[in-house]
Amino acid sequence: MLAAFKSLRKPYIDASFRMRGRILVRIVERPGMWMSDDEQRALIADLRYVVSQLGKGDLEYGVVSGDPERLKSAVITLLYEEGQSRPFAFNALPVLDCVLRGRETPVYHFGLGVIDPNHRGSGYSFMLYIFTILLLFARNQLRPIWVSNVTQVPAVYGLCCEFLDNLYPNPATGQRRTFTHLCLASEIMDKHRAAFGVGPEAWFDADRFVICNSYTGGSDNLKKSYAESTHHRKPVYNAACQRELDYVRGDDFLQLGQLNLSLFLKSVLRMVPDGSLIAFLTRGIFLGAQSVVLPFLHWLDVHRPLGELRPHLPRSK
Repeated sequence: MLAAFKSLRKPYIDASFRMRGRILVRIVERPGMWMSDDEQRALIADLRYVVSQLGKGDLEYGVVSGDPERLKSAVITLLYEEGQSRPFAFNALPVLDCVLRGRETPVYHFGLGVIDPNHRGSGYSFMLYIFTILLLFARNQLRPIWVSNVTQVPAVYGLCCEFLDNLYPNPATGQRRTFTHLCLASEIMDKHRAAFGVGPEAWFDADRFVICNSYTGGSDNLKKSYAESTHHRKPVYNAACQRELDYVRGDDFLQLGQLNLSLFLKSVLRMVPDGSLIAFLTRGIFLGAQSVVLPFLHWLDVHRPLGELRPHLPRSK
């Protein structure tokens, strides 16, 4: 795991490490910017291999489509069993370039996640989704980042609800929809729906944040019934999906939330024994970073906007 954080010093993340004993994780950031053509073809072949294990046909959107431009704006996480040359799961996380309050604001989309049916129900969602987002958050100098998700699967829907702050929609907290949520959602639906396989026929219900008739833009073979979908351990998320989504037509929730330092701390503490000295020291380090170190470092970084205190980048000479 240490190799993953060492890779943050490089222009693009390319890290491999072991988790849970025999599971190997590889994370590659924007491979279309630095991989050779042969390496890109091999990577796409691995992704298509995992899709083939679903037994539902091909997918024709995102990085799986073979479009080299998609590889230039994607962060890909692959899971391997030790000793195996082919992955059994992957997540392709596209970076959606949006504008919020006149400023460029990247939104990290949870993206296309595919797991071989023989490996489902083993808790791999954290490795595929959360750990990658944590690395990107660290790359962003621990500044809050926006994260989006499009899903009809209750387990993934609930995962976002429990992991992200300021998330809408979230039936467990009753989070209200803000103007910021609405602005980002409108921009994502206008400019980036192709990134998650939603065709022009789909329409967006802004009151419920539901994309109706969602499976028409290359993601057709991912459409599931409610019974086929993996359910969450908490009934509140299952009930929300069953109540709000039309599974016959093919609907998805569009979720928007943020990852901040407090949530980052909670996620890191999940990796260490509760009540241990390491957990105590970790809390102390994060409290110091949040209150003193990070504000000072962010103030010194003149190349990044600092809200109302430094809203604009310095003019180039």
